[in-house]
Order: sequence, then structure tokens, then C-alpha cells
Amino acid sequence: MSFILRQLSRTSDGREIVRASTVESTQITIGRDAGCDIHLADLAVELKHATIKDEGGRRISVESTSGLEFQVDGRGVRNAVIDSGKGAELRFGSHRLTIGSDGGNVLITVERVEAVSEAAGEKDEAGLFTLKGLLPGRRVSAWGVVAAVLALFLIWPIYTYATTSGVKERVVGVHGDDSWISGPLSDAHKSLETNCQACHTQKFVAVTDNACLTCHKADAHDHADPARIALAKEAPGFGGKIKGIFKAAFHKPEGRCVDCHTEHEGAGPMVATPQAFCTDCHATLKSRLKDTKLANSADFGTDHPQFMPLVTVGIQGDERLTRRVSFDSNPQENNGLKFTHAQHLSGSNAVGRMAQTMAAEQGWGTKLECKDCHTTSADGTRFKPVSMENSCQMCHSLAFDNIGGTLRTLRHGEPGMVVADLRAFYRSTGPVRPISLGGLARRRPGDYAMAETAQDYVIGARSWPGQADEAIRAVFSKGGACFDCHVVLPVPSKGAPVTIQKVFQPDRYMNHGWFDHNAHKGETCISCHAADKSNTATDLLLPNLASCRTCHVGGTGEQLKSVKTPVVSSCAMCHDYHVDGQAPWLTKRATKKGKGAQQHPMTLAGTQ
Repeated sequence: MSFILRQLSRTSDGREIVRASTVESTQITIGRDAGCDIHLADLAVELKHATIKDEGGRRISVESTSGLEFQVDGRGVRNAVIDSGKGAELRFGSHRLTIGSDGGNVLITVERVEAVSEAAGEKDEAGLFTLKGLLPGRRVSAWGVVAAVLALFLIWPIYTYATTSGVKERVVGVHGDDSWISGPLSDAHKSLETNCQACHTQKFVAVTDNACLTCHKADAHDHADPARIALAKEAPGFGGKIKGIFKAAFHKPEGRCVDCHTEHEGAGPMVATPQAFCTDCHATLKSRLKDTKLANSADFGTDHPQFMPLVTVGIQGDERLTRRVSFDSNPQENNGLKFTHAQHLSGSNAVGRMAQTMAAEQGWGTKLECKDCHTTSADGTRFKPVSMENSCQMCHSLAFDNIGGTLRTLRHGEPGMVVADLRAFYRSTGPVRPISLGGLARRRPGDYAMAETAQDYVIGARSWPGQADEAIRAVFSKGGACFDCHVVLPVPSKGAPVTIQKVFQPDRYMNHGWFDHNAHKGETCISCHAADKSNTATDLLLPNLASCRTCHVGGTGEQLKSVKTPVVSSCAMCHDYHVDGQAPWLTKRATKKGKGAQQHPMTLAGTQ
């Protein structure tokens, strides 16, 4: 036998709603517990009030499990046996259970008789434990909340601002207008936390550019001619025009400082400017500025022109001749030095063997590495120029005489003094003194490693010159100390001084972009600079666009799937909006204070 349960309820207009279910069991439970087969939401009913059992045939038994009575056909009982064929009526609190038969199954109809619907009964039950009758009405409560909000977030802030306006440093405490602050100031403006008037100079007026230029006049340069910028901007669409109308109505002109440098966005570095601020002009720049020399650029990862470093194409006297050349044209660098990186980084040639013999003395490894000659600047951003005294002379000695244990050396960078020192050395009324330092001098590696005396390296001859002029000529000729590393210019006339071409070691090749070596400490030098494969002094060992794209995927991140360790890189990471030809202003300021930049300068300074 099965139990067929019919839950009967009525709507407010008297319409009857029936929900039927079947319980395949010989016993069902009745109670207020939601787990009961017949759930009665009534406080007059116990959690588990009674059970109904199938006794066989058409007979069922109803027994109280809570000890409380229930009614059978109007009589209060604790147990009863009922013939489902004849039917009966049970009452549990405000609920009526009608017992009947349906084809051999017990049919039980459940109906709440003291409420218009089951839902209404549940509401009555819940209302017994509320303070509804003690509270004011909804309308009064709503108007009270509105009044409280206006008082706390409008009247009190206005009063606070009016009474503290003009006060440079406000006292520490709770101020009403603090509720208008969207977030704390960034690290760049943290010192102004108690000096709101430094930026908000007028009541209820947005921050103006004049307020910013009070401190940043020396740092904020025009990006370009304002008239050209106006022509470069793409015409706004319908939404942009509507936005412009509202900006004009609230006296917020286009191109304000705060359009890029947004404040109160949270402690830490100032939020970087969105890439769209740059690409709105530069993505389709050539279509509006026909005479521009700049190529279109929409995203570093997908649409960016090839790098064009400023290389040395020649040297005229003390002047460096430069030209911007695309990496697509395989640019060369003529900086006045004769030097091959591959020869010095090898671990198997004469240079490598000499490095191994000097490893303990100089702190080197099994061969020379980049760091043994190249040292970073104080802030870790760039590298210092390589000098003869610090990086070269431990191998390339210029010693030529030993007097009482003191070595005399030719003066590097002063060809005139080299000539004078050699003439003074040969000025003697007696026999010519040989130049021999024995094991005290370090010989130049390579073809001259087997030379027996230091003069063989300095002078570049395998036999004793015998004359000052011959010695001087040998120093500045092929195989000589000066000639093998420097460009010796032809002597214009007899008796004219020997001239060495000036050497230029640029510390920056791309003045329109910014690069921070400190931010790339996790990379090896040769992962970006192929120095170990360079056998020509004119090789420009800089990474090109494709090399950078192996990590940097641009601002949109469209190359994320093809890059192993992607770095999202917007325009502001490498480009300075306020172009001044040098490092970004924040890095310069940190350097002046003796502090190294701990983060990429672009992320520290927004659009820097």
C-alpha cells in the first residue's frame, strides 16, 4: 500500500491549488519538522507529532509520538485505528487531514482551515517573534534614513570644508568631508594627506592644471605642439560628444593633468594611464598628420614599428656623428674602438686561459663574463662606461720601465704624453737602456702572449727599436699598444702630433623610449645581447622588436597564448609623455636622493 498526499491550499480569491505526491512506504510522519512526510507549519504542532502506519487491508493506525493529542472526527485521542475505505477526519492544530481510499492506496488530503493559504499561515507564524508593532511605519523610516544620509554625507562635509578652507594643515581627527574621498593618496602625493587645499584650491571645483604646475612646472613638458595634438586626435563619436558636453558644463576642459594622473585610487604607485590614451592618437596618426615622421602604433604586441636606435656613424674631431637607423637595416656602430666581444667571452682561447690564471686575483670565474667589465649605475638602470683603468689594464698593461720596483706606464688617453715619455726614456748619453720588466708586467693575450719582454707588447716590435722615433712609430702602428684598440688618425704633416680618434660609449640609444636594466635582473645578458657571437667591433648588440616580444605582449595581451612568461606592456611602460630627452622625472629625483628605483619608472609615475 502507498500513501497519496494531496496538499490543498487556496489563493486570496478562493481558487483552489492542489499539490499531489506519493510516498512508497508503510509508515509516514506528521509534524512541524521540515523532514516530516506531512509538514505542518503550525506552532501548535510538535516537530514530530505523530505517525501513520499501514496495518494491512484498508486499515491504518495513527499514533502520537510526542505525547500530545490530536483529533479524530472531533474527538481528542493519542492513537486510533481507521478504515480508509470508510474515511475519517484528523485535526492537528489548524490543519485538517482527510483520510480516504484511492484504488487500494491511502489518500490523505491536507488543508489549512484557519488561513487563506499556506503561505499566509507561515507569515503568521513568523510574525509572532517580530517587533513590527513597536517600530515606526515604513514611510517614516524611509524619510528618516534619507535625512540621516543627507546630514552625514552632505551637510556635515560642507560644514567641515567651509570651516577648514584655507587651513594648510588640518588637525588630526574625523572630518566630514573625508567621506567624499574615494581612496587614499598614492605614494607620490602621500605628504599632502593633511593638506587638501594644495590641490583642491576652490570649493566644489575640480582640480585645475595650475594646482599641479605649482609643484610640477619643471617636470611637465608639452608632449608636442598643442595645435598639432589637436589635429592628431581622432574625432570623438556620439558618446564622446555627449561626454564633452558634460565636461564643458562642469568646467572640465579636455587634456587636463588629472585625465591621466588620477589620484585617490589607493596607496602605492599611481595607477598607470590606460593604453587607449596613447592609441587614440597614435593608432591612426598618419591618416590625420600627413607630414609626421612617426609610424602608426596601436599595441606593442601586435602593431608597433621596428626600433630605431641612435647610432654613431662617424666621428669628426670631438663631435659624434649620429643617425637613427632601423634594426631592419642592420645598423652598425663606429664608436672609435677596436674590440670583439666573442674573443673576450671565450673560455678556450688565449683570453680565456689568461682569465683562468687571474681568476683568484680578480674574482673571475673560469672565463670572462659581462659583469667583469660592465658595472651598473647607482640606481641599476643603466651601465657605466667601460674604462681602461677599471676594466682593461689588468690584462692590457702599458708598463714600459721598472725603476727600483716601481713600474712606469704610458699615459692612457694622452698620446702627446706617450710620445714625450718615450723620448725621455731614450734621452741618454751612455748606452741605450733595454726595456725589460721580466715577470713584473702582464703581457697582452693572443699573438703576443709569447713575447719575452714588456716592450714587445708596448712597442709592438720583436727586435729592439734602438731609436725613440722608431719606438714611437711602433706604439702607434699595427701590433702596437695604442693601434690594436684605438683608431690612430693619419699624421697630416711631418712633426705633427699623433692623434687618437675619440671614443664614444653612449649609455642610451633610444631616446624616445625608456629601458630599465634593474627590472630585468632575472635575465642573462646574452639572452638579449648576443655578445658571445659578435666577432666585429661595429656590431650593435641591442635587442630588436622581435627579441622584446618574446616576453612583452603589449597592452591588449593578444599574444598571451604564444608567450611562455607574458608581461603585459602598455605604452606607458616604455614611453614618457612629458618628453625631456632624459630619464623620467621620478627616476631622476630618486637618483638625486641617492635611492635606486625599486620599480619600473613607468609604473611609478603613471604615464612616465
